[in-house]
Amino acid sequence: MRLLLLAAAALPTLAALAPTTALAWGGTAHAVIDRAAIEAIPDSGPTFLRRHVDYIAGSASLPDGWRGDSEPFSKMEEDPNHGWFKEQFAFLKPIPRSRHEFVLALYKHYEAIKDKDPATAARTNVRWTGTLPYAAMESYERLIACMRQFRALQTAGKDTSFSEQHCAFQVIRLGHYIGDGAQPLHDSVNSDGWRGDNPNGYTRDRTIHGRFESEFVDGIGLTVKDIAPRIGAPGHRDGDMFSAVLAFLDDASSRMEQVYVLEKRDGFANFKDKDVREMVYAQTAGGAEMLRDMICRAWAESASKPQPLTPSPLDPANPAYNPETGSAPAQVGA
Repeated sequence: MRLLLLAAAALPTLAALAPTTALAWGGTAHAVIDRAAIEAIPDSGPTFLRRHVDYIAGSASLPDGWRGDSEPFSKMEEDPNHGWFKEQFAFLKPIPRSRHEFVLALYKHYEAIKDKDPATAARTNVRWTGTLPYAAMESYERLIACMRQFRALQTAGKDTSFSEQHCAFQVIRLGHYIGDGAQPLHDSVNSDGWRGDNPNGYTRDRTIHGRFESEFVDGIGLTVKDIAPRIGAPGHRDGDMFSAVLAFLDDASSRMEQVYVLEKRDGFANFKDKDVREMVYAQTAGGAEMLRDMICRAWAESASKPQPLTPSPLDPANPAYNPETGSAPAQVGA
């Protein structure tokens, strides 16, 4: 069981989680990522979120509480949202712009290989591939809709307090998924110990995940001050956000093996290890920067009046309509 120091009292269901469940970054780093992101919002951004920074940071681990075995419907939906094990779907190019199309593609591949490669097929399913970028985009678009409501209420001179709280909740969700994605072990099948051929003798001990993201992070006493200077000016002001999220996950994934290299030294027991500290600082700062950028981009998007799509995504006349899902997937730049 990994240490979840922050908000543990508010999340009693976490205690019931199986020991092998990956809870990325632990409470400390998730809270630091969220707080650093909010503090980095420029004055031209959604500054009302600053009033809710304690709520957002204090609830940063909330989505992990939706993964308990005692809540099976919630667990089945939520578990995949915290990982993106890209080796499992290397066959899938491009990545579908629809959660449902992604799941269907996995199943079709499973059907194609289940007899000739049953071992690979056994892990070719949504739980062992993850759905993190879809969860992030869903939260991001809900944040846009919420911010649009905030703007309307503000313009009408009406109370915005409830709307602000709704937006803060969506930031909590978005922040958790982006924070998870910044942790390299959440972007690989090697999430909890090295799998498959192991010529470099990396650990197969499942506790590597918690020793890195929770015990080491808590041991060095990670704070916002450690990463705030590393957060640059707002970016991702234009371009396709789904592609940006996938690129963000690819970048974090590229650092996965380095985590194992560092673990071979002393199992993350030396809190003074500068290289491990640098890995933690770089990845949490990257997560905070991406979260800040997505929050600010959502704010900018919310200033525009939503344009209905014709034909509707649900209309079979839409050229991108997929009868298997009953909808057209999101379009690039949409």
